[in-house]
Amino acid sequence: MKSDPKHWSWRLYVLLSIVALILLLPGVRVYHSYSSGTLCASCHEISQSYNEWHASTHRNVSCSSCHGSMFSADLRSHLKSLHRFVSHVRGRIPEQIHLGQDDVLKINTRCQSCHRQEYEDWAAGPHAVTYRQIFLNESHNHRRLLVDDCLRCHGMHFQGGIRDLITPVDTKGPWKLRERRLAEQHAIPCLACHQLHRSSDLVLREEQNSTPEAVQPAPSLALFDRRELAYVSVARLSLPTLREGNKYVEINPDPRQALCYQCHAATAYMQVGSGDDRTPVGVHQGLSCFTCHEGHGQKPRASCANCHPLLSSCGLNVESMDTTLKSPDSVHDIHSVKCADCHTNGVPKKKPSPQELIAHGR
Repeated sequence: MKSDPKHWSWRLYVLLSIVALILLLPGVRVYHSYSSGTLCASCHEISQSYNEWHASTHRNVSCSSCHGSMFSADLRSHLKSLHRFVSHVRGRIPEQIHLGQDDVLKINTRCQSCHRQEYEDWAAGPHAVTYRQIFLNESHNHRRLLVDDCLRCHGMHFQGGIRDLITPVDTKGPWKLRERRLAEQHAIPCLACHQLHRSSDLVLREEQNSTPEAVQPAPSLALFDRRELAYVSVARLSLPTLREGNKYVEINPDPRQALCYQCHAATAYMQVGSGDDRTPVGVHQGLSCFTCHEGHGQKPRASCANCHPLLSSCGLNVESMDTTLKSPDSVHDIHSVKCADCHTNGVPKKKPSPQELIAHGR
């Protein structure tokens, strides 16, 4: 007697459904553990990052939101994960876990999903510079020889030295990147200045924020040291002691500037304005970098209206003055301009403000 094909099809369907349900339960558990990070933390070398993430601002953001999901269509990412797993099983466990450059750049774009305004400000500012713009700049390369220390600020996450990035390493050229795909990639991504996995005392931070007069840097602000492959918190960075000639320069105590000074630094002689230093002197001495520069976009022009022309000694619109704010070709750098630079015949007395005139009954 022949069996009914429809009867067997129905039995097969039921059997497959039961098997799928049995497999679904551990699958859901694995996925939940992966998303919450507990699966990642089962490897002891990742447990430290997992613990720091639990004490960070991103503690409610799943690992997959930044590092990608196990269901991602990125085959290269899955192959790298498989390679890490095989290495771990074989006992080839690195002493220090860190992200490669490709992983850093992927996370950089994922920051945009939550930090949209900050990302757009950064993308429109000078810190969104690409490897091509930095390392294939003929004017710069003819004047100065590229060295490994260039990567300290421009290419912190590049895995290699300057000879692995560009050829030839000389002042003659023509220069080209060894990996063409790097040309339009960002040399200073978000993770150059922000540490996503970082331990912090949440209670202490809330107490510190209770004093509005004190400038409190974002807890994630930190310098990525490419030599140590580790972050140094802004709280552990110090402000420099600079001089203008033999005179010490007043520097605003804003602790966020300690991060700026790691790249915008003076030479070993610690003279203000030397090297890449941009410490304000002259009429702007004592101002914080963040008084004029936006945190992510670094655009200074809009900030002038916060003080000028109301607080200008001349009562003039400062954007019309002959400074580098108006034109980069000006000899009067906005960071060091003094009244006497323009008033060569003597600085006129400050005009009284409307408030002062009212106070004196005029």
